[in-house]
Amino acid sequence: MPPAPSPRLSVVIDTDPGVDDAWAILFLAAQPDVEIVAVGAAHGNVPTAVAAANALRVLDIAGLDHIPVAAGHPTPLQQPLRTSEFVHGVDGLGGNAGPASLRRTSQESAAEQLVRLARQRPGELTLLALAPLTNIALALRIEPNLPRYLRRVVCMGGAFRVPGNVTAWAEANSAHDPEAAEEVLRAGFDLTLVPLDMTDHAWADDIWLKRIADADAPAARFASSVLDTYVALYSSTRGTVGCVLHDPLAAAIMVDESLATYEEHQVMVELAGHTRGATLLDARKFTVSHGGIPDQRPPVRIAATVDAVTAMDRIHHALTA
Repeated sequence: MPPAPSPRLSVVIDTDPGVDDAWAILFLAAQPDVEIVAVGAAHGNVPTAVAAANALRVLDIAGLDHIPVAAGHPTPLQQPLRTSEFVHGVDGLGGNAGPASLRRTSQESAAEQLVRLARQRPGELTLLALAPLTNIALALRIEPNLPRYLRRVVCMGGAFRVPGNVTAWAEANSAHDPEAAEEVLRAGFDLTLVPLDMTDHAWADDIWLKRIADADAPAARFASSVLDTYVALYSSTRGTVGCVLHDPLAAAIMVDESLATYEEHQVMVELAGHTRGATLLDARKFTVSHGGIPDQRPPVRIAATVDAVTAMDRIHHALTA
């Protein structure tokens, strides 16, 4: 008998495109066993309205102009808005976003959209969170049982044994809304974190990027066209031409969990002081009555090793096929 077909992965994406977010969407759009159900737009790399417009553009490029995009909350829960155009370009797509989509965002918010879909399809949907977790925290406030409705959550976020990329301690998605990240991490989702420790291995060098640029495929042409600011920033910090594909790596791990190995830890987010936004875990081999994670939150899975070579090959194939 032929092997049974693998079940289709139905995904809601929460994202702040952003160059690497756009690449992640294009990667997922090319996966035959992935159904992109909806997209929620968040602040982070750019303001929420710009992120929503970019999500519509990227979905149109991918031939997914039927996928709804809902705009999320415009600001973090408890701090001023900070965005990262110096990394992603003034429009979030290297200054080359192009014409706006003819489509419009949904009338409901990203949080409302997520809750509605989760209630309609309990146990079916995977959430891929590529942005600050503001929308997810607000969805939890609407529906406290959301962790039971979602199949699982895969989140690109955190930094544990490597420096942060917004501060010396804090990764961008947790730094842009620490309170939201803390609410989500203690909520009880079946949650996998793909931290900077892993995504830093997703290095696209000049030869790899040229192979994308030379490909005669719409996704590859668009992906290459938005890279200038992003590659310039990473090249200046690394001393060699290239960039890190954080969000596509998280998407690849969501599609195929065997690309990584995992550890389970309780994780909390620092909410005060000069380490605000840092993701913390208690990695000691013994426990004491004080000094650890201060509640009984469930552990989350953290990607601990990654087969970045295979993941990068799959990302390349998805964009050039």
